[in-house]
Amino acid sequence: MPATPLSAPSVEGPSPAGRAQTPGPSAAGRTRTPDPSGGRAEPPDPDAARRPGADPADRHKLTAVTGLAALSLDAMASVAYGPEAIVLVLAAAGGYGLGFTLPVTLGIAALLAVLVASYRQVIAAFPDGGGSYAVAKRYLGARTSLVAAASLVLDYVLNVAVAVTAGVAALTSAFPALYADRVWLCLAVLVLVTAVNLRGIVDSARAFIVPTAVFVGAILTMIVVGLFRDAPASVEASAGHASVLAGNATTVGALLLLKAFASGCSALTGVEAIANAVPSFRAPAARRAQHAEVALGVLLGVMLIGLSVLISRFGLQPVEGVTVLAQLADASLGHNWAFYLVQFATMTLLALSANTSFGGLPVLLKLLARDNCLPHVFGLKADRQVHRHGVLALAAVSAALLLFSGGDTNTLVPLFAIGVFIGFTVAQVGMVLHWRTVGGPRWAGKAVLNGLGALLTGVSAVVVTATKFHDGAWLIVVALPLLVAVFELVRRAYGRIGDRLELGRIPQLPHRQRSLVLVPVSSLTRLTGEALSAAVSLGDEVHAVTVCHADPEDRAAADALERDWALWKPGVPLIRLASDRRTLGRPIASYANKLAETEPGTRVTVLIPEAEPAHLWQRLLQNQRGAVVAHAVRRDTDAVICRLRFRVN
Repeated sequence: MPATPLSAPSVEGPSPAGRAQTPGPSAAGRTRTPDPSGGRAEPPDPDAARRPGADPADRHKLTAVTGLAALSLDAMASVAYGPEAIVLVLAAAGGYGLGFTLPVTLGIAALLAVLVASYRQVIAAFPDGGGSYAVAKRYLGARTSLVAAASLVLDYVLNVAVAVTAGVAALTSAFPALYADRVWLCLAVLVLVTAVNLRGIVDSARAFIVPTAVFVGAILTMIVVGLFRDAPASVEASAGHASVLAGNATTVGALLLLKAFASGCSALTGVEAIANAVPSFRAPAARRAQHAEVALGVLLGVMLIGLSVLISRFGLQPVEGVTVLAQLADASLGHNWAFYLVQFATMTLLALSANTSFGGLPVLLKLLARDNCLPHVFGLKADRQVHRHGVLALAAVSAALLLFSGGDTNTLVPLFAIGVFIGFTVAQVGMVLHWRTVGGPRWAGKAVLNGLGALLTGVSAVVVTATKFHDGAWLIVVALPLLVAVFELVRRAYGRIGDRLELGRIPQLPHRQRSLVLVPVSSLTRLTGEALSAAVSLGDEVHAVTVCHADPEDRAAADALERDWALWKPGVPLIRLASDRRTLGRPIASYANKLAETEPGTRVTVLIPEAEPAHLWQRLLQNQRGAVVAHAVRRDTDAVICRLRFRVN
């Protein structure tokens, strides 16, 4: 029978195996965003979504500015620990090693530029979102795409846990009395972020745009003021704290620089989030997402380089108990209200940077569900364009991690950022193949750029995994293939279901079959009458069946029912089914199988009448016989099950 392509996968059944395709690039890289308006021109400005005739769903989607607030908090907040990660590694070589802080940061900024340029192209080529998963699926095969997806899922989940614990750690540092309650504080922050995201990604962007603006403004102000100072304004924040600087070295090895580079690359987490969530933007979605990606790259690069310049300018040394960012704020702005503003803004943004995961992961889960690698429930959208099941699943797993770690950031940090480097590498390699496939002007130079990015991020992934392996990174090494195996298992299950349902093929024409309906009864009530009325409307023949057990009480009840039935004369025969055991469902299932065998070509339906109470609590009063019968018939027969609900008002 000829196969017919499906226009969109169903969320109620598996998509045809091998048929779910990610929209690819057009010739010469001129990719067009799919037009949801059916060919109408896209609105040219952000206010167009409010005009008559515009897609009403657009008001629940992001602009470039709100997209930056909703999807970049992770990357923005990383400036609080990225430069510090570099300094702590180089401190092993003493003051001489700290002199390499700026060169290492410039290398990271160069990699950031490569990643931003690459993800701009990913956004254009894959406007349905998915980032490295979509790239790998198109150019590197299904198995590699699942590795990319698994790495992103792990990174997103860990980002939530790390962000929340880091924000709460900043709070408990300022108020030590709260330290004992840090787990409950972490869970409270998680509930807050989850609740905001359940209202829609636009609402989350509006809620977090002010903290983002305050943080970025505070950091940029600190950098500008610090550049005009010849000496630190204050060293009060680090006074009395022991330095972690090692003895001075005369040389710095390549391995140390590579380790510092890999550690500092933790500041690049979150760069891919915008590319993963392109469908969350207003039309033209790809263009708005590209603008948000570039703005993120510029802001993040300026802040990283600016902070590194200040570290070198003030000759900062890492000390125990005080963050590098706090020392820089103290040196640039002085130990005053501005210093505390920077600390409070940092604390707030660290806690809220979990929102990046809530913006990116549900879209990725939707794509995995569309490709039959996750349950299709993750592809459903609630009101306000919310992938509610993805949001709730992320919150549940993150809460488990928070409880497991006891709200301790150091327990989770060794696991962080490994997954994102794997995703970066896969995306870069895929984009090299993309340029070789589509060509276009100066495609060779673009491919070389992506190849260099793949080399750098690949090396960083290996170095980070190796250096943090004994600190807990081995869990990621184990979890990654397990998650890929789960994706494969789900996909195979959907494949078997799809083969049985013959998805993608034209079904046989509808034809009439003789229908026989069984109605389980135990007494004469209005419910019995309603059930028989429905049954004679559905079938050509109707049998009422009652199960009689061996004890005298049951036999007496069955005899009484037969006498009442004969007096009632409903025109439907009552069949008594004997049962040696006190089971209800098995005798009915056996009778249905017997009818199917003796009357081939007859469709057997079991119509189960059930009373539905007016109040939820009254359901506790029911005997659940209908559920027992339905379970037995579903398990042991091919009969159709019809449950008739009679509402008791």
